[in-house]
Amino acid sequence: MKNAIVTGATGMIGSHIVKVLLQQGVNVTAIIRPMSEKIKNLERAEQKAGEEVLLGKTEVTEPGKLSIVECSLDELQTLRDKLGWEHDTFFHSGWAYTFGTGRNEAAKQADNIKATLDAVHLAYEAGCKTFVGAGSQAEFGIVSGKLSDELPKDPIIGYGIAKLAAGKLAGLECKHLGMKFNWCRILSCYGPGDNEYTMVMSAVKTMLKGERMKFTPAEQVWDYMYAEDCAKALVAVAEKGVDQKYYTVGSGEQRLLREYIYAIRDAIDPTLDVGIGEMEYYPDQVMHLAADITELVADTGYKPETTFEEGIRKTIEAVKESEGSTEL
Repeated sequence: MKNAIVTGATGMIGSHIVKVLLQQGVNVTAIIRPMSEKIKNLERAEQKAGEEVLLGKTEVTEPGKLSIVECSLDELQTLRDKLGWEHDTFFHSGWAYTFGTGRNEAAKQADNIKATLDAVHLAYEAGCKTFVGAGSQAEFGIVSGKLSDELPKDPIIGYGIAKLAAGKLAGLECKHLGMKFNWCRILSCYGPGDNEYTMVMSAVKTMLKGERMKFTPAEQVWDYMYAEDCAKALVAVAEKGVDQKYYTVGSGEQRLLREYIYAIRDAIDPTLDVGIGEMEYYPDQVMHLAADITELVADTGYKPETTFEEGIRKTIEAVKESEGSTEL
């Protein structure tokens, strides 16, 4: 891989894909939403990649070059003939309406399906031979046991339905165009650049202020994956994944959700009180979310590197750095 394109490059997963690629000496064209408020995630990714190369923590002596292109997802088709034919790999992590009421609005999620197919054609026009899409655990719906592609898919929200449809249609189109295709169904990720509304990031920021939080009984069996590990998994899939294969991407480790909450608390202040069991579960609460990564490991050789305790420490450090604080 020499030249890659990444959509959704300012998001948590997208920015970490950019970082991993730059670390490997790959030149990256990052497609971002115009005037994106999250561009700092991309800037941080470029800075951290350069630092790790400089410190000799990578196999390359010079990081890849980053080019930024502003373009909304609904206008991807306007970039055809503008990116040139020098690219070889396309990572599509861009997706609108990932939270809030938009997750269940059919028209908005249909726009995401169209954007995915536009991304496939943009990849083809740019000369890419490989297309990797970021899917979601929401494609499975409510299941028990570890998630793998062999399980039935019965999504219960519009977001999951659209992800499932986008992945299937993108696979068909890539096959028609002669591009290698993979779709990665990603479980819960956390790390620097995470959205503030997620459980992990909201807990980190609230606990850093010394404030008390309320939680459900937190008896869910969960699988949290550090964002950089997730990015490395997608890069490994691009390089070694089997064509037309759908991979489940997670840490492969499962714990009770309350154990993750206590780990966050302990990394910040073990004396903090957390209100486990003081909230009710949401309707249709998913109680089991863990990944079977057997095929991912077998096909690509990839293995997660970051424990939750290490990853949450890095996340806390990033939050404190971004907020200009050196105190817990």
